[in-house]
Amino acid sequence: MIDTAIVDFATAGFVLVAGLLCALFDRRSFEWRWLLAAVGLVLVYNFLLSRGYGLVPRIPGGSWNWTGMALAFVGTLALAALPGLGWRRAGLKLAQRPGSLKIAVPVALIYCLCPIAIALIFGGSEANPEAIAFQGTLPGMAEEVFYRGVLLLALDQAFHGRLRLLGVQWGFGAVLSCALFGLVHALSYDAGSFGVDPLTFVLTGAPSFVAVWLRYRTGSVLLPIVVHNFGNSIQMAF
Repeated sequence: MIDTAIVDFATAGFVLVAGLLCALFDRRSFEWRWLLAAVGLVLVYNFLLSRGYGLVPRIPGGSWNWTGMALAFVGTLALAALPGLGWRRAGLKLAQRPGSLKIAVPVALIYCLCPIAIALIFGGSEANPEAIAFQGTLPGMAEEVFYRGVLLLALDQAFHGRLRLLGVQWGFGAVLSCALFGLVHALSYDAGSFGVDPLTFVLTGAPSFVAVWLRYRTGSVLLPIVVHNFGNSIQMAF
Protein backbone atom coordinates (compact mmCIF):
# COMPACT_ATOMS: atom_id res chain seq x y z
CA MET A 1 0.00 0.00 0.00
CA ILE A 2 3.01 2.31 0.40
CA ASP A 3 3.60 2.32 -3.35
CA THR A 4 -0.09 3.09 -3.91
CA ALA A 5 0.08 6.02 -1.50
CA ILE A 6 3.17 7.38 -3.25
CA VAL A 7 1.40 7.24 -6.62
CA ASP A 8 -1.70 8.87 -5.14
CA PHE A 9 0.23 11.78 -3.66
CA ALA A 10 2.17 12.12 -6.90
CA THR A 11 -1.05 12.50 -8.90
CA ALA A 12 -2.32 15.08 -6.41
CA GLY A 13 0.99 16.88 -6.75
CA PHE A 14 0.55 16.84 -10.52
CA VAL A 15 -2.75 18.69 -10.17
CA LEU A 16 -1.12 21.32 -7.97
CA VAL A 17 1.97 21.86 -10.13
CA ALA A 18 0.16 21.67 -13.47
CA GLY A 19 -2.55 23.95 -12.10
CA LEU A 20 -0.02 26.57 -11.02
CA LEU A 21 1.58 26.41 -14.46
CA CYS A 22 -1.82 26.94 -16.07
CA ALA A 23 -2.37 29.88 -13.75
CA LEU A 24 0.56 31.66 -15.39
CA PHE A 25 -1.57 31.91 -18.54
CA ASP A 26 -4.82 32.73 -16.73
CA ARG A 27 -3.81 34.93 -13.80
CA ARG A 28 -6.78 37.27 -13.83
CA SER A 29 -9.37 34.50 -13.62
CA PHE A 30 -7.40 32.08 -11.45
CA GLU A 31 -8.82 31.15 -8.02
CA TRP A 32 -6.05 29.46 -6.02
CA ARG A 33 -8.41 28.30 -3.25
CA TRP A 34 -10.33 26.19 -5.74
CA LEU A 35 -7.12 24.64 -7.03
CA LEU A 36 -6.22 23.64 -3.48
CA ALA A 37 -9.75 22.30 -3.08
CA ALA A 38 -9.25 20.19 -6.22
CA VAL A 39 -6.00 18.80 -4.82
CA GLY A 40 -7.81 17.94 -1.59
CA LEU A 41 -10.61 16.23 -3.54
CA VAL A 42 -8.06 14.08 -5.38
CA LEU A 43 -6.42 13.05 -2.10
CA VAL A 44 -9.76 12.12 -0.51
CA TYR A 45 -10.92 10.20 -3.59
CA ASN A 46 -7.65 8.26 -3.79
CA PHE A 47 -7.84 7.48 -0.07
CA LEU A 48 -11.34 6.06 -0.46
CA LEU A 49 -10.47 4.16 -3.64
CA SER A 50 -7.58 2.45 -1.86
CA ARG A 51 -9.93 1.46 1.00
CA GLY A 52 -8.09 3.85 3.30
CA TYR A 53 -4.81 2.25 2.18
CA GLY A 54 -5.96 -1.11 3.39
CA LEU A 55 -7.73 -0.08 6.58
CA VAL A 56 -11.08 -1.28 5.18
CA PRO A 57 -11.03 -4.97 4.19
CA ARG A 58 -11.90 -6.20 0.71
CA ILE A 59 -15.05 -8.18 0.03
CA PRO A 60 -14.11 -11.81 0.84
CA GLY A 61 -13.52 -13.87 -2.28
CA GLY A 62 -13.74 -10.93 -4.64
CA SER A 63 -11.05 -10.33 -7.24
CA TRP A 64 -12.01 -6.74 -8.02
CA ASN A 65 -11.92 -3.59 -5.90
CA TRP A 66 -15.64 -3.53 -5.11
CA THR A 67 -15.12 -1.99 -1.67
CA GLY A 68 -12.77 0.77 -2.83
CA MET A 69 -14.91 1.74 -5.81
CA ALA A 70 -18.07 1.76 -3.70
CA LEU A 71 -16.40 3.92 -1.05
CA ALA A 72 -15.10 6.29 -3.74
CA PHE A 73 -18.56 6.56 -5.32
CA VAL A 74 -20.44 7.17 -2.08
CA GLY A 75 -17.72 9.47 -0.81
CA THR A 76 -17.83 11.54 -4.00
CA LEU A 77 -21.58 11.93 -3.65
CA ALA A 78 -21.01 13.21 -0.12
CA LEU A 79 -18.28 15.60 -1.30
CA ALA A 80 -20.58 16.91 -4.02
CA ALA A 81 -23.06 17.98 -1.35
CA LEU A 82 -20.53 20.32 0.27
CA PRO A 83 -21.14 24.10 0.13
CA GLY A 84 -19.79 25.62 -3.05
CA LEU A 85 -20.26 22.41 -5.03
CA GLY A 86 -23.70 20.84 -5.18
CA TRP A 87 -25.02 17.82 -7.03
CA ARG A 88 -26.70 19.73 -9.85
CA ARG A 89 -23.70 22.01 -10.45
CA ALA A 90 -21.49 18.92 -10.65
CA GLY A 91 -23.83 17.32 -13.19
CA LEU A 92 -25.04 14.63 -10.80
CA LYS A 93 -28.56 14.56 -12.20
CA LEU A 94 -30.62 12.53 -14.64
CA ALA A 95 -32.13 15.52 -16.46
CA GLN A 96 -30.36 16.47 -19.69
CA ARG A 97 -30.03 20.01 -21.04
CA PRO A 98 -33.01 20.61 -23.39
CA GLY A 99 -32.16 19.76 -26.99
CA SER A 100 -28.69 18.45 -26.14
CA LEU A 101 -29.39 14.78 -26.83
CA LYS A 102 -29.88 15.39 -30.56
CA ILE A 103 -26.14 15.77 -30.96
CA ALA A 104 -24.90 14.15 -27.74
CA VAL A 105 -26.37 10.70 -28.41
CA PRO A 106 -24.77 10.34 -31.88
CA VAL A 107 -21.44 11.50 -30.42
CA ALA A 108 -21.79 8.97 -27.60
CA LEU A 109 -22.49 6.18 -30.12
CA ILE A 110 -19.43 7.12 -32.16
CA TYR A 111 -17.41 7.28 -28.95
CA CYS A 112 -18.46 3.71 -28.19
CA LEU A 113 -16.60 2.59 -31.31
CA CYS A 114 -13.29 3.59 -29.69
CA PRO A 115 -13.13 0.78 -27.08
CA ILE A 116 -14.23 -1.70 -29.73
CA ALA A 117 -11.36 -0.61 -31.96
CA ILE A 118 -8.92 -0.76 -29.03
CA ALA A 119 -10.06 -4.29 -28.18
CA LEU A 120 -9.71 -5.40 -31.79
CA ILE A 121 -6.20 -3.95 -32.05
CA PHE A 122 -4.77 -4.81 -28.64
CA GLY A 123 -7.00 -7.69 -27.60
CA GLY A 124 -9.81 -7.87 -25.08
CA SER A 125 -9.74 -8.66 -21.39
CA GLU A 126 -10.69 -11.83 -19.57
CA ALA A 127 -14.40 -12.25 -18.97
CA ASN A 128 -16.06 -13.93 -16.02
CA PRO A 129 -19.30 -13.17 -14.14
CA GLU A 130 -17.60 -11.04 -11.50
CA ALA A 131 -15.58 -9.07 -14.06
CA ILE A 132 -18.69 -8.41 -16.16
CA ALA A 133 -20.68 -7.28 -13.12
CA PHE A 134 -17.89 -5.04 -11.86
CA GLN A 135 -16.82 -3.44 -15.15
CA GLY A 136 -20.41 -2.78 -16.13
CA THR A 137 -21.22 -0.79 -13.01
CA LEU A 138 -18.85 0.73 -10.46
CA PRO A 139 -15.85 2.04 -12.46
CA GLY A 140 -17.96 4.26 -14.69
CA MET A 141 -20.13 5.43 -11.81
CA ALA A 142 -17.28 6.27 -9.43
CA GLU A 143 -14.83 7.69 -11.96
CA GLU A 144 -17.26 9.75 -14.01
CA VAL A 145 -19.01 11.21 -10.97
CA PHE A 146 -15.62 12.25 -9.66
CA TYR A 147 -13.53 13.20 -12.72
CA ARG A 148 -16.30 14.59 -14.94
CA GLY A 149 -18.45 15.76 -12.05
CA VAL A 150 -17.00 17.01 -8.79
CA LEU A 151 -13.35 17.45 -9.77
CA LEU A 152 -14.19 19.11 -13.10
CA LEU A 153 -16.46 21.54 -11.29
CA ALA A 154 -13.74 22.46 -8.79
CA LEU A 155 -11.15 22.94 -11.54
CA ASP A 156 -13.57 25.00 -13.60
CA GLN A 157 -14.01 27.23 -10.55
CA ALA A 158 -10.23 27.55 -10.31
CA PHE A 159 -9.91 28.65 -13.94
CA HIS A 160 -12.65 30.90 -15.30
CA GLY A 161 -11.11 31.56 -18.72
CA ARG A 162 -13.03 29.87 -21.52
CA LEU A 163 -12.69 29.07 -25.20
CA ARG A 164 -15.78 28.06 -27.13
CA LEU A 165 -15.12 25.01 -29.30
CA LEU A 166 -17.48 22.37 -30.69
CA GLY A 167 -20.44 24.03 -29.06
CA VAL A 168 -19.17 24.06 -25.46
CA GLN A 169 -16.98 26.29 -23.30
CA TRP A 170 -13.56 24.77 -22.57
CA GLY A 171 -11.11 25.84 -19.89
CA PHE A 172 -7.92 24.68 -18.24
CA GLY A 173 -10.08 22.64 -15.85
CA ALA A 174 -11.11 20.28 -18.65
CA VAL A 175 -7.50 19.82 -19.78
CA LEU A 176 -6.25 19.15 -16.25
CA SER A 177 -9.02 16.68 -15.43
CA CYS A 178 -8.39 14.70 -18.63
CA ALA A 179 -4.62 14.71 -18.14
CA LEU A 180 -5.07 13.51 -14.58
CA PHE A 181 -7.41 10.74 -15.68
CA GLY A 182 -4.81 9.49 -18.11
CA LEU A 183 -2.05 9.80 -15.53
CA VAL A 184 -3.79 7.82 -12.78
CA HIS A 185 -4.12 4.91 -15.17
CA ALA A 186 -0.60 5.17 -16.60
CA LEU A 187 1.53 6.09 -13.57
CA SER A 188 3.24 3.42 -11.47
CA TYR A 189 5.85 3.31 -8.73
CA ASP A 190 8.09 0.36 -8.05
CA ALA A 191 11.54 -0.19 -6.54
CA GLY A 192 11.98 3.49 -5.81
CA SER A 193 11.20 4.86 -9.26
CA PHE A 194 8.18 6.13 -11.19
CA GLY A 195 7.07 4.83 -14.54
CA VAL A 196 4.53 6.13 -17.03
CA ASP A 197 3.02 3.99 -19.78
CA PRO A 198 2.58 6.47 -22.68
CA LEU A 199 0.11 4.25 -24.55
CA THR A 200 -2.14 3.85 -21.51
CA PHE A 201 -1.95 7.59 -20.89
CA VAL A 202 -3.13 8.35 -24.42
CA LEU A 203 -5.79 5.63 -24.57
CA THR A 204 -7.38 6.81 -21.31
CA GLY A 205 -6.64 10.52 -21.33
CA ALA A 206 -7.58 11.36 -24.93
CA PRO A 207 -11.10 9.81 -24.86
CA SER A 208 -11.72 11.74 -21.65
CA PHE A 209 -12.16 14.88 -23.72
CA VAL A 210 -15.21 13.29 -25.36
CA ALA A 211 -16.62 12.45 -21.93
CA VAL A 212 -16.02 16.04 -20.82
CA TRP A 213 -17.74 17.31 -23.96
CA LEU A 214 -20.75 15.10 -23.22
CA ARG A 215 -20.81 16.41 -19.64
CA TYR A 216 -20.68 20.03 -20.79
CA ARG A 217 -23.18 19.57 -23.60
CA THR A 218 -25.83 17.70 -21.62
CA GLY A 219 -25.13 19.21 -18.20
CA SER A 220 -25.10 15.71 -16.74
CA VAL A 221 -22.65 12.86 -16.10
CA LEU A 222 -25.26 10.28 -17.15
CA LEU A 223 -24.02 9.74 -20.71
CA PRO A 224 -20.35 9.70 -19.65
CA ILE A 225 -21.20 6.95 -17.14
CA VAL A 226 -23.04 4.92 -19.78
CA VAL A 227 -20.28 5.09 -22.40
CA HIS A 228 -17.59 4.49 -19.77
CA ASN A 229 -19.20 1.30 -18.51
CA PHE A 230 -19.92 0.21 -22.08
CA GLY A 231 -16.26 0.68 -22.98
CA ASN A 232 -15.12 -1.37 -19.99
CA SER A 233 -17.61 -4.14 -20.70
CA ILE A 234 -17.33 -4.45 -24.46
CA GLN A 235 -13.61 -5.21 -24.27
CA MET A 236 -14.46 -8.50 -22.59
CA ALA A 237 -16.38 -9.57 -25.70
CA PHE A 238 -13.18 -9.90 -27.75
